[in-house]
This record gives sequence, C-alpha cells and structure tokens, in this order.
Amino acid sequence: MKIAIKREDLLKSLQSIIGVVERRQTMPILANIMLTIEGGTVTLTATDLEVELIATISVENTDSGSITLPGRKLLDITRSLPGEAIMTIAVSESKAVVTSGKSKFSLTTLPANEFPLIPGINSEHKININQNELRQLIENTQFSMAQQDVRYYLNGLLLEIDGNQLKAVATDGHRLAFSQKQLSLSSPEIKSVIIPRKGVLELQRLLDGTSDIEIELGSNHIKIVFDSICFTSKLIDGRFPEYERVIPSDTSNHLLANKEALKTSLQRTAILSNEKYRGIRLVISENEITLQAHNPEQEEAEESIDVIYSGSDIEVGFNVNYLIDALNAIDATEVSLSMVDGNSSCLITDPNDTETKYVVMPMRL
Repeated sequence: MKIAIKREDLLKSLQSIIGVVERRQTMPILANIMLTIEGGTVTLTATDLEVELIATISVENTDSGSITLPGRKLLDITRSLPGEAIMTIAVSESKAVVTSGKSKFSLTTLPANEFPLIPGINSEHKININQNELRQLIENTQFSMAQQDVRYYLNGLLLEIDGNQLKAVATDGHRLAFSQKQLSLSSPEIKSVIIPRKGVLELQRLLDGTSDIEIELGSNHIKIVFDSICFTSKLIDGRFPEYERVIPSDTSNHLLANKEALKTSLQRTAILSNEKYRGIRLVISENEITLQAHNPEQEEAEESIDVIYSGSDIEVGFNVNYLIDALNAIDATEVSLSMVDGNSSCLITDPNDTETKYVVMPMRL
C-alpha cells in the first residue's frame, strides 16, 4: 500500500482529529490513527473509545487498504516538513516509511482490524442548526460541567430538544448554566441527551464555521458531519437533574451593575480569599455592593462599587470563581444579579437576554 499526499492537506486533517489521541494509553492501538485508502479518498480515524473523529482527504491514488500509524509522531513529522512538500507513505509488513524530499521516517504500525470503530448509529432524531449558534450554546454553558464527579451524569452537557428550542445545560452541583436557541423545525417530543465532557470540548473546537450542520441523535451516540470531518461521541447514560427547579423564578431583589467594574472588583478582592474555598462575601445595600474576603492568615480585602439597587439589605457568600466565570460568559455592558435573601442562590443574567441564565449557589463563610 502506497500513497502520495500534500503535506498541508495531511496536516490540516491530523490537527482536526488529534485531540482524541491520548498520550498515555491503556491500549497501545489508541495512540494510533487508522489510515484507509479507497477510491481516491484517504480517511483518517482517531478514537479514545468515547469520541471518534474521522477526516477525509481527496487524493489521486488507485491503491486501497488500511493500516494504523502512531498519531502524534505522524503529526510531528508532517508539521516539521516544508509547507509545499509532497509526502509519500509506503506500508509493508509492520512498518510504514514516510518520505518527503531527502527526509525519511520509518514508523511501526499495528493492524487496522484491531482498531476499535464506533458502529453506525441508529438515528432517532435529526435537527439542523447553524454552526455558530451551536458553538454559542456550548460556550455559554460548558464551563459549568463537573470534572470527574462520582455523579457521572454531571461530567457532561445536557442537550435537549423541546418543541422548537434546543437547550444546553451544565451543572456541577454548585452552579448551573442554561442557554437555548430557536430551531427552524419543531420536534413533537422532548429528546434529551448528555454529551460527555471530552466530546463537548472536541465539538467546541470543531465548530468554527457559519454553515448549517445536521445533528443526529441515537440511543447511545451523537453524530455531526462537517465538510470533511465526522464527529461521533458516546452519550452518558444517566438522569440529568431537573434543572428547571434550580433556576429561580421568583427573585424579589434585583441588582444592576456594570459588568466590567463588578468583575475587576471581584478579581481584586479574591486575591486575599481562602485559596481552597475561594469564598467571598457580598454585602448588598441601597445602590451599593461591598465585596469582602479574608483568609486563614488573617488578611482581609474590601471594595465597594456603585450599583442600581433598591431592595432589601442582603449579606451572602459565594465562590468567587463561579461568579467570575458567569460574568465572563456574558457579552454585555451591564449584568443583573437577582436573589431572594442571604440563603438563596443568585441568578445572573444579561438584562437584555432571556435565553441564557446562570445560577450560583450560596456558601457559608
């Protein structure tokens, strides 16, 4: 089996799929990518058993066959070659020889029949959405996903089709992010899936265009086909928390603040917060909010900023990182903070956007 391919074509495809190739693997073949030649098309496949990425390249070639090659080594070789180089990959027995100009590299291969492929999914739902809109949904919510939580269903992002709305929700049990977009077609039934964290981050990286894409949802997988990339991810089998109950609907005290002023004040005050718990106290009174932090070394920080507020006096503690994450996700000059009292969660929104909401639970200080 032999193939000649443009270095820039191979590099682009390898960079698109290499994210799922782990550096340390329990199965040696997962450090490889599968290269298949058939009918003038080269297909590159990478997987970590949870997420599968497939890239295709058109070539002038009549050979056919499949082999697996060390993914990151092939990427490093390709990246190191000159921009206009032509690469030749020749496979014989357990070796693949990569040549370009006067450079020659011999790589160890593994049989393609040992490479674990995700089988075709039985698509139960198909929805069309603009790439940019899906990317916004993910960017608005993904930072609230849990990391390695024993409640495995929190280590991912909920995608829910509800009528003509596509909703994205993420929570780690201490905070929640919710965002929704309108779809062109309405679904007669509610369909919910949980995409694992690795799949969400890879999908976010791939969504870099403005064209429409089709999302296929199966019982165990989600699949999205781009121009030359196919993304497939397993789904988390679990029951996501009833997020509607977490989002406050009756918040009697509303505060309006300049987003940048509030964020920078939080960042300054947080310097002297407890490094482990990152707690910060908000003392809210008429048209003013005072931020207070202290740490075990008996150091303290305090800063006040002017806001628009005429509700009850409130004193409440929050994890400052959660507040800053929510503010970073809001693209507006002003933000609204709403709560009932010092024991209630805080609802953070853009006053002009009803489709994205952030909830942060209080903490004892």
